Amino acid sequence: MKYELVFPTERVEKEFEKELRKLSKNYQERIVASVRSLADIPRPPGKKYKKLEDESMVFSFVAQYRLRIGKYRVLYDIDDKNRRVILLKLAKRQEHTYK
Repeated sequence: MKYELVFPTERVEKEFEKELRKLSKNYQERIVASVRSLADIPRPPGKKYKKLEDESMVFSFVAQYRLRIGKYRVLYDIDDKNRRVILLKLAKRQEHTYK
């Protein structure tokens, strides 16, 4: 059974989409495909997926997982009980990405 991909608020969704629109079409397609794949496998194998050691606050939400897509990161959380992947942030990897 698939997980549902959701944003916790409209504000988070708008920020995510705003960051996505800034990128080249190639990166946009890679990120969208990678995010969609989380619906099937929210904890993908390999080094692209990582459970964060320190929980990262995004707005007032906690990101516990990171998906690496080239030089960009998608921060998210997983609600296994309700089968949801909660998308929280799309950011270029920098020192302050996880803060």
